[in-house]
Amino acid sequence: MPILHHYPLSAGSRFVRLVMAEFGETPTLTEEQPWERGERLLKLNPAGTVPVLIDDDETAVSGATVIGEYLNETRGARLGETTLLMPKTPGERAEVRRLVEWFLAKMQAEVTGYLVTEKVYKRRMTVTEGGGPPDAAAIRAARANIRHHLDYIGYLTARRSCLAGREITYADLAAGAAFSVVDYLGEVPWEEGAAAKAWYARVKSRPSFRAILADQVRGMPAAAHYANLDF
Repeated sequence: MPILHHYPLSAGSRFVRLVMAEFGETPTLTEEQPWERGERLLKLNPAGTVPVLIDDDETAVSGATVIGEYLNETRGARLGETTLLMPKTPGERAEVRRLVEWFLAKMQAEVTGYLVTEKVYKRRMTVTEGGGPPDAAAIRAARANIRHHLDYIGYLTARRSCLAGREITYADLAAGAAFSVVDYLGEVPWEEGAAAKAWYARVKSRPSFRAILADQVRGMPAAAHYANLDF
């Protein structure tokens, strides 16, 4: 069985779990503490970041987007469903990849990373690792920035059934992964984004989301509405 080295509130890790679930696989999860940059993680990925997938043949693949492409080539091809989560044409695939980058990199840099670092990591890090009180300015910036991402979801879904087109793709899974982290922390102002809320309700109702919605981080319970499909 594949092993996924992950952190529960890592959007990239959640994206990989969602992709694997869509392909009918549940990896063995090994939790890492990314801020520690432990020897085990560094041996697997010199960058010291999660996720890292160890496949059945011991192939090690690092990074959410790289793992996503790897899974599409290995699982998709094996199932004869190479377009299940990626469209047929190069232009359509490029749009999916653009949106995956948007939610796993841009939103990470502007929202998710701030909130997870300030509200979660710093509570667990030692002083030498950078732990301590949360930076209120960083949290305020994340709360302001997330509104732009809510608006962008609304913009996309007003023109398409799903984020990149008519069908669910990696784009929806990447965005769903990112928003699920922020939603776990109770930091998504859904009342300000009705279209985004409706899209997220559809995405998190997929069977692939069940394990994500069951996640619990020790010492930090999820927001009360987190696992409620109807909010």
